[in-house]
This record gives sequence, structure tokens and C-alpha cells, in this order.
Amino acid sequence: MMKVLGALLIVMATTWAGFEAAKRLSERPRQLRQLKTALQSLEAEIVYGLTPLNEACMHLAGQLPKPLTWFFETFAKRLNEGEKSVPEAWNQSLEEVWRLSSLRQGEFEVMKQFGATLGRHDRDHQQKQIRLTIAHLEREEAEAKDEQVRYEKMVKSLGFLAGLLIVILFI
Repeated sequence: MMKVLGALLIVMATTWAGFEAAKRLSERPRQLRQLKTALQSLEAEIVYGLTPLNEACMHLAGQLPKPLTWFFETFAKRLNEGEKSVPEAWNQSLEEVWRLSSLRQGEFEVMKQFGATLGRHDRDHQQKQIRLTIAHLEREEAEAKDEQVRYEKMVKSLGFLAGLLIVILFI
């Protein structure tokens, strides 16, 4: 009876691990869409609303789901402290919150490059930088969707099958 219970627990644990890995694959395209929407809202706040960057980020933080809300809150707080430049505050906030997201190194680099230009140019040039960043994120989103379609079902199945393999090896 204990062997059956142990085998069942092993299969359940590996299946759960497979589903968690698949969840990360499905979260990435969703978070990329949210990030693009956030940048479009930031563009509207800066270009059309003439809102200061720290206020625009606080507005965004109230509208976005986690973990993006944490990023924009952290960034706005660092700007309000006034001890750091805009790119430094952006990079520190990005590094602090990035590990909590499902996003990868490619998106991190795109956002880091965007942060380097943030607050250094006039509104028109800033708008061009935002649109360029959105275009890069659209490319990353297409790759993420493709990866999700290709691997999501396989990862779920591998979790279950790995559990079965472990159980068979222990018997």
C-alpha cells in the first residue's frame, strides 16, 4: 500500500512540475502583451498627456497586473527619491522585478536598451523609442507564442511520463 501511495505521489509531483513549466510558457506571451500595452499607455501619458515620468508610471502601476505593477511602482518610487538618474532607476527596478516575471533575457535586453534612452530626449524622439521598443516586443511575443504552441503540450506530457519512469525504475 505504501509503494502505491509513494508511486502516486511521485507521478502527481512530476505532473504538477510539468504543468508549472507549461504555465510559464503560456505566461510569457501574456506578459509581453501586457508590457506592450503598458508602453503604449506610457507613450500616451508622456506625449499626449504631458505627464511627468514618475506620475505616468504611478498611473500605470494602478492599471497593470503583477508583476508589471511592481516594476512601475518601484521605478516611480526611485524617481521620486531623486537620487538616481532615470536610466539607473529603470535598470535597478528592472533587475529587481524581472526575476518575478516569466519574461526572458531577450525582453530584458530590449527593456534595458529602452531604459537607456528614457528621459534623455524630447517627446517626439521618446515616442519613436517607445514605438521601436514595442516593435521589438512584438517580435519577442511572436516567438513566445510559437514556443508555447510547440512545447506546452509536450512539457505537460513529459512531467507525467517522467513520473511514470521514476516509478518504474523504483519497482
